[in-house]
Amino acid sequence: MSRRAGGRKSRVALRSAPLAEDKKPVQPGETGGWYKPLAEPDIPKIVDTAYRILEEVGFAQATPHCIEVCTAFGAVYGDDQRLRMSREVVEKALGLCQRNLILHGQVPEYDLDLSGQRVHFSTAGAAVMIADTETNSYRESQLQDLYDLSRIVSNCEHIHMFQRMCVARDVEDNMEMDLNTAYACVMGTQKHIGSSWTEAHHVEQTLQMLHVFAGGEQAWRARPFMSQSNCFVVPPMKFAEESLECLRVAVEGGMPVLLLSAGQAGATAPACLAGTVAQAWAECLGGLVYVNAIEPGAPAIIGTWPFVSDLRTGAMSGGSPEQGLLSAACAQLGHYFDLPTGTGCGMADAKMPDFQAGAERAYTAAAASLGGANIIYESAGMYASLLGCCPESLLLDNDVLGACLRMTKGIAVNSETLSFDVLKDVCLSGKGHYLGSDQTLGVMQSEYIYPEFGNRMSPGDWEEAGKPEPLKNAVLRKKEILASYFPTHISDEVDQEIRQKFPIRLPRESIGRA
Repeated sequence: MSRRAGGRKSRVALRSAPLAEDKKPVQPGETGGWYKPLAEPDIPKIVDTAYRILEEVGFAQATPHCIEVCTAFGAVYGDDQRLRMSREVVEKALGLCQRNLILHGQVPEYDLDLSGQRVHFSTAGAAVMIADTETNSYRESQLQDLYDLSRIVSNCEHIHMFQRMCVARDVEDNMEMDLNTAYACVMGTQKHIGSSWTEAHHVEQTLQMLHVFAGGEQAWRARPFMSQSNCFVVPPMKFAEESLECLRVAVEGGMPVLLLSAGQAGATAPACLAGTVAQAWAECLGGLVYVNAIEPGAPAIIGTWPFVSDLRTGAMSGGSPEQGLLSAACAQLGHYFDLPTGTGCGMADAKMPDFQAGAERAYTAAAASLGGANIIYESAGMYASLLGCCPESLLLDNDVLGACLRMTKGIAVNSETLSFDVLKDVCLSGKGHYLGSDQTLGVMQSEYIYPEFGNRMSPGDWEEAGKPEPLKNAVLRKKEILASYFPTHISDEVDQEIRQKFPIRLPRESIGRA
């Protein structure tokens, strides 16, 4: 027994040792595409339907600028005031658009390669409440929460990007809210950041602030570390006029854009899932035409984010299995077009981190990850069908997303991993097991991933350890991060310059500055 215990302790010690990056079991951008909910012969049918939607139905409520540049690009503005795009016009945009897109972090370490079927996880959302697990209640979200959430994500290995998760309800002026949202996110993490803006001139002001952060406009344009999540379309097939203007300013300002279509199946998109996928792709391809009519090759992500309705009540159901199906199907179309894709998947309908939340997060995020979506947004921390977000859930969800990436990575097959010589030695030498073999010790960290908060103890060990609970441990870890981790990648001089030029609401002491 002592020998077994000693071996176990040595394996635990080995597991606890820091791993070199190239030895880790998963990396950002593991290649997916194994899960294909659409049969290959059915993909052209959906594509043809998307083209028909663009050519025969078109978009309502195009802005004058959109009409001007898109008609110059080949689109047709009809007497019924709808902007229609032929297959040839869309294919022209597809020939000009940027592929193999890199989303930059504030440092190269956090750059995200969106080529092929590489998978990354991101937060996102516009929650108006924070789920407080210690009181089992909800409260309004505030600006400080955004900074705190971004700091926590900085400590989550498998959350590769931080897109704004909640709305700063304590900042009433919309201009100040948009500026402060960007500020809080940039100050809290060096990872790539995403956000949204309510008006075009807010984007212009934010770009001026980002130039200061970057060290000048040229430096910003060389490595734009913030992208715009833009709901440019109101499904079905109607442009959102102010969002189109925000999109225009972002494209002209060198900011990557997420072209986001968020129809809800059974409400603002067809109830049949194939029709929902076709509509989402039609809307996003229309957005791609506009982007490339403004600036050929401008960085853009196809954001097919179709959501699901619970058709019994009409309520959104982000935690439904159909959410995973839709996200994986949209990713499959992205591979067909060879375009960088993002989808919304991994949010829970549950109100707190519980069994329901874990199940919903795991089966939807796994489907999108295995499907090969380049960025899976809203994959961590989102509750109550996006109405709330939970800080400590980010830490728990980091375990889930790491497991999803491990599944996505698949199994390497070669002469070494087939392990014939190891098997022969174990069977013929009388060892009878593989626990002490050099191969087992050599791959225990690179072949397997281990949860930080998930509990694998035996019942006896669990009881002896005081019956630890993952959520309680995540709460403690959250408090530790927020009490001690204050990023310093933005210098005091730059911070002071920004505060002199822009109405920053976060007190310096709240970001760990004197």
